[in-house]
Amino acid sequence: MQITDKTAVSFHYTLTNDSGEQLDSSRGEEPLLYLHGAGNIISGLEAALAGKSVGDSFKVTIPPVDAYGELAPDMVQVVSKKMFDGMDLEIGMQFHADVSHGSGVITITEINGDDVTVDGNHPLAGETLTFDVEVVDVRPATDDEMAHGHIHGTGCDHH
Repeated sequence: MQITDKTAVSFHYTLTNDSGEQLDSSRGEEPLLYLHGAGNIISGLEAALAGKSVGDSFKVTIPPVDAYGELAPDMVQVVSKKMFDGMDLEIGMQFHADVSHGSGVITITEINGDDVTVDGNHPLAGETLTFDVEVVDVRPATDDEMAHGHIHGTGCDHH
């Protein structure tokens, strides 16, 4: 069976950046499972998986625009340390917050006295990413999975 919209797909991947540094991998773990055509994974990877079948292996390099987007300078702001309620802050700490496009994660990138620089860009924004992929399983999605817009399985709370 080929990967098309409305299929449940599981695959293993290794993710690297432009310098070849490994950022993530599912190998040795459970494969990633997603509903094809529902926008559950980055668009560039979803497009590369379309038409593939079980056993297919490939590498694909995805530019930022088809991954996590370009870096948006307006997503970086300097805020007062008081906004963090007396917490001990460190560079690299991440928090869930409302950002210009809805809920997201902000990362502390600099602390200068009472000024804290936070970045609301996705940590991989601006990165060209390479995925080394192996398709493990493809099956028709169930009506329930289609209605919910994602695959039901480990970690799903719809049962």
